[in-house]
Amino acid sequence: MSKRTQQNLVQGNILRTLISFAIPVLLALFLQAMYGAADLIIVGQFAGTNEQSGVASGSQLFNMVTMVMTGLTMGVTVFVGEAIGSGKRRQAGQGVGCGIAVFAVVALLVTAAVVPFSDRLAVWMHAPAQAFAQTSHYVRICGIGTVFITAYNVIGAVFRGIGDSKTPLVTVAIACVINILGDLLLVAVFHMGAAGAAIATVSAQAVSVVCSLLLIRRKKLPFDFSLRDIRLEPTCVRRILRIGIPIALQELLVQFSFLFIQVVVNTMGVVQSAAVGVAEKVCVFLMLVASAYMQSISAFVAQNNGAGQWERSRQALFYGIRTALAAGAVMGTLAFFGGSFLAGLFSNEPLVIANAHTYLKAYAIDCLLTAILFCFVGYFNGCGRTAFVMVQGVVGAFCVRIPVVFLMSHLDNATLFHIGLGTPISSVVQIILCVLAFRALQPGCSAAPAL
Repeated sequence: MSKRTQQNLVQGNILRTLISFAIPVLLALFLQAMYGAADLIIVGQFAGTNEQSGVASGSQLFNMVTMVMTGLTMGVTVFVGEAIGSGKRRQAGQGVGCGIAVFAVVALLVTAAVVPFSDRLAVWMHAPAQAFAQTSHYVRICGIGTVFITAYNVIGAVFRGIGDSKTPLVTVAIACVINILGDLLLVAVFHMGAAGAAIATVSAQAVSVVCSLLLIRRKKLPFDFSLRDIRLEPTCVRRILRIGIPIALQELLVQFSFLFIQVVVNTMGVVQSAAVGVAEKVCVFLMLVASAYMQSISAFVAQNNGAGQWERSRQALFYGIRTALAAGAVMGTLAFFGGSFLAGLFSNEPLVIANAHTYLKAYAIDCLLTAILFCFVGYFNGCGRTAFVMVQGVVGAFCVRIPVVFLMSHLDNATLFHIGLGTPISSVVQIILCVLAFRALQPGCSAAPAL
């Protein structure tokens, strides 16, 4: 990798540099969303509502696991990004090796916690009786593949930290193709339902990791690394976990609040259960631009702060919000007026489609709000202010979203629109907290008050 490539986030026009970095991230997230949505789409077209409900509930649980992993690996992104920005090649390599060691332990712990207890997890999620077995099978099989989920996220975190957003795009594209082909074979041809979808998912993740390692071997990396660096070096572990744990806890609690929505809706019936699963997959696509900016701004800010360019980091936040808002307006309009069409891509059941559109009308509001919120979160992550990120996420999830969903579910004639309102209401509160925190920051993030 050339010197110009490794410094591309600290030089040049801010908006152009940010967009050029964010586009591959956006495409990778799109393919990753397709990767996750393929299970639900193909099961919805070639299996019954019970199988689709099982995939909806199981994938919601594993979306939580994946988001927690992504949050933890942000510690690696920021660590490596700051080291690269300040020209410390050896320190960056040590961070990569330490990250590998840390997440090997995490993968083993998650696998041990999920695989033997898939039935209990299905009970805890209030999986409808008709879809209980399918939910348990999906959870158990995906649990076996946790090591691949973890490895993929660590590799992606490293490349974002060094300013390379294209390599993760290539690997996720390969995984997406493998997963779709696997779903078509196991679900459409062999009629294996939710279990077949889970097997295809795990297999695709394994192939993606292998391809990532092969690509890494061919690249000249901007840091010094050897196998001896793969160890739990205490100082490095503390730095990575100090950044990553608050983000991971925030993601855990936020995703738990979305899982709570799934649990509440599961009690309303199998149609509503499948509908929310469909709508949540659509929402992943609606939030792609905001999510891409969140990851890109984190890497951009980490490198520029490492180089002492604080104002450049702040300007990246403003540019990100403006451009993300434009995309959010388009996505919100599409969700509100075209929700039935979008849901129809995932299901051929009229009742499921109608209920999913009802839920998406609430999310149409959130498309604008997340454009602002996710950019702020990316900025604070890049600054290493992950404790604040955790606090605002916990407030939004537990003080707003869960209470609102609980109250709405007890309304007479409550619909999925009422349930969905919990998310935009929580986003408003979180944005207010972010604006207040940003105004309290000094020109240098490191001089900001602890939050």
